[in-house]
Amino acid sequence: MDIILLERIENLGQMGDLVKVKPGYARNFLLPTGKALRATKANMERFESERVQREADNLTRKSEAEGVAKKMNDLSVSLIRAASEMGQLYGSVTSRDIAEGVTAQGFTISKNQVDLNTAIKTLGLTPVNVILHPEVSVEVTVNIARSKDEAEEQIKLGRAIVNDVAERERLEAAEAAKAAEQRMAEFDAEDYRDTTGRDDSAGNDADANADANDDANDDASGTDDVADENANA
Repeated sequence: MDIILLERIENLGQMGDLVKVKPGYARNFLLPTGKALRATKANMERFESERVQREADNLTRKSEAEGVAKKMNDLSVSLIRAASEMGQLYGSVTSRDIAEGVTAQGFTISKNQVDLNTAIKTLGLTPVNVILHPEVSVEVTVNIARSKDEAEEQIKLGRAIVNDVAERERLEAAEAAKAAEQRMAEFDAEDYRDTTGRDDSAGNDADANADANDDANDDASGTDDVADENANA
């Protein structure tokens, strides 16, 4: 089917171009969305009479879209979803979900403006183009996580947490080793205190025994002196 493009269509042509497309693509998308007209003689004359105004309107919309694109620069949309330990979603994230997430942040768009070929089915960060105008688009980061904390951590790391299993295992092993070292240090300190306490007690007992022996010797010496004095008398 021959059609006249009323706006730029990627991989197809610019405004005013006469192109041939499959009938289904024209009837189901281009014509009902106002992106093209059937290439009849009447429509071609109509377009030519409106070309200047259409081009002016297009420039205005493009300028507005560029302004919105600047505001949306580095925009991240966090979506909380249930998922398995390996990061597979119990379901999927679609264009509608992303459009609602972007709209919730103050930028009203429709699902048709989200350039997503297939639904997202895993946790992590996924760059997605949002088409603001046929000649203006902006990349939005779709951050899919199981919790708000996980989403924040993924933004900091710049990657999905679940995709780094080795790193998570390394951190867990390091934490376990650190805890084991701390427990051993506590046990060593307790053993040292117990050993020191026993040594002091033994020292005190030895000192007490020595004092007792000295007293016994003194008493024996005194007894011998008394016996000698009685014998001399």
